[in-house]
This record gives sequence, structure tokens and C-alpha cells, in this order.
Amino acid sequence: MLPDPTPPPSPGATPPPPIPPSPDESPVAKSVSIRDLARRLRVSHSTVSRALRNDPRITPAMRDQVHALAHELHYRPDPMLSALVSYRQRRQESPVGAELAWINGWPSPRSLRAFHEFDLYWRGAASEAENAGFRLTEFVLNQHMSAARLAEIFRARDIRGILIPPHGAHRLDWTGFPWEEFSLVRFGRSVLVPRTHLVTSNQVHNGVLAFRRARGKGYHRVGLAISEGATTLFAAGYFFARMQEDPACDIPPLQLPVDDKTAAALRLEAWLRAHLPDAILTDYQKLPSLLARLGLRVPQDVGLAAFSVLDSGGIDAGIDQNSEEIGRSAFRLLASLLLRQERGLPPLVHEILIEGRWVDGASLPGR
Repeated sequence: MLPDPTPPPSPGATPPPPIPPSPDESPVAKSVSIRDLARRLRVSHSTVSRALRNDPRITPAMRDQVHALAHELHYRPDPMLSALVSYRQRRQESPVGAELAWINGWPSPRSLRAFHEFDLYWRGAASEAENAGFRLTEFVLNQHMSAARLAEIFRARDIRGILIPPHGAHRLDWTGFPWEEFSLVRFGRSVLVPRTHLVTSNQVHNGVLAFRRARGKGYHRVGLAISEGATTLFAAGYFFARMQEDPACDIPPLQLPVDDKTAAALRLEAWLRAHLPDAILTDYQKLPSLLARLGLRVPQDVGLAAFSVLDSGGIDAGIDQNSEEIGRSAFRLLASLLLRQERGLPPLVHEILIEGRWVDGASLPGR
């Protein structure tokens, strides 16, 4: 292959000023090509192409000049040519080198996929990655592996894409991690750092769906019992549906402490006596055992539906959050970021929400 006649400027060098347009040159008269931009800027067409893709090998000053001139001349990429280039790049990629990272930040790493929802995130993402010629590898971030050290490993293995699954109440130490070098996607809203694009279940939709299904089965006093401190939006869907379909309902939400079973039982008993719900929607895994402790039968005394039937503590009616599809969608989003070379923390976070589906079960029979 012949060398590029106009090599890209060295890092830190000041780009030369653009060549002014000739008097008869009109940006509207004909479509502007990458080579037109390159000639005006006195650089190679490959430099312009990389700058338009925000390739980190191009200096920020040059990228800004290319984007400014492209905007000025109304440059638009040829969609057919772009598709051809993308196809050629995929054909040249080696699946062995296309490795992605899944970061497990749980103190006991096995605890992450002990949650069926989170295990399906992994399975969906890993299978979709494999189908696309990538390999998803789990890395543990804990007291034995710092974030800075992980970054060194990723550089050595040419890993540029990272998936960050939920880590519950655990707060990870990201000190020294160079976000700007990687494309990042997180699962769910419990991951507060880093603030990246995310994929999660459509919890508002699922809350609406659960309330409507309970009402449709003949329950007239549908209550809500949720984990204290939960970062979910199921309650938002529940209250939206209740406002529309049962505005006279006066049952307040019940928040139950996760780590104090005695206090949770006392709160639950007082709430049941005061408000007499005939059905409860919940994300609280221990609710069936608390009700049994109080001498109440499910569903004879109260019906139960879970916002996640996969991790419900034995409740078999409720929402299947389609967790495997959440995992597949997270990979697809990450792959699109890698294709566009979008790295670092985005100025505007995008959310992809996956709707759940209702599952009938014995814990909430029709009345």
C-alpha cells in the first residue's frame, strides 16, 4: 500500500490554517466529500475521516477544525459508502481480540449472579457479544484489584468496552480510572458512578402493569410494600395507575428495612391492621416469610405479586422483567458506542428501557 501523501500532524502541533474557498466554489452546488475537506485543511483524507469519527489519535484542535469546516460546508456522509466501510472493518476484525469487560464489584463476587435477574443480564450480554464476534470477560474490582490497575490490564489486552452491572449498596472505589479511554454502559439506576448511558427495566411501565393486573383479578385494596432505600421506580408506576384507576384508595406505601427482620415484621403488622389491603405488590424478598410469621396465609388472607418473579422469595405472580433482553440490549448499545468511538462520560445520559411482562401465579389468583 502506498503511504499517505499527507501524514497527520504530530501531537501538539498547530494545524495549518484552512485554504480559503475559490470564488466559484459553492458548498451547496455539489456534495462535499472527505477529500474536499482534506484539501481545504491541507491534511490527509484519513486524518479527516478519523477526526469525523472522533478518533482519539487525532488532536482535539484538529478534530475541532474538521468538524467546524464540515458544518460550514454542509458535509454529509454518504450512507452507502459508510455501510461499505463498516462492513469491511467488521470483516477484518479478529474475534479473539474483540474482548469486552464486565466489572464485578461485589465483596463476594459470586453474590452478583446469585440474583437471577443479574445472571440473565450476563447471559444475554455474553451470548449477544459472542454472536457478534466478541468475548465478554468478567473482572473483579475490590480491595485486591484497584481501578487504576484494572485500567492497565484493559490497555494491555486492548479492551475498550465495559459493562457495569448493579452492585447494590456497595460503592466502588474508581480512583484513578481513566473514563475517557473507554466506552461504557451500566445496568440499572443503582449504579450511580460512573454516570454513563444505561439499560434497565421499564419499572414505571411494570408498576402500572402490576397494579392493573391485580385490579383486573378482583382485588380492590391493592397496597405497595417496598424495600427501604430502593432506587427503583416501581412505586411511580403504581401511584400513576392508582391515580387513574382507583383515586379513592388511601393506602400509604410501606417501606420495610432490609436488614432488620423484627422491625420489618412490626411495621408490616401495624400497616396491615390499619389499612387492610387485600393484595400487595412488592420487591421485598422476605415478605412471604414475614406474613407467615404473623399467621397470615397467601393467597387466602392476602394476595401477593412481585415486581421480579425471578428474585421474589417464592412469590410466583408478578413481573418478568425480560432480563436476558436487557443484557442483549446493553451489549448492542456498547457496540454502537465502540463503532462511533464514543468514549468517556457522556454530557447527556441516554436510557434504554425494556418492558416487562405479566406472569400469572398461585400467589395472586382471580377473585
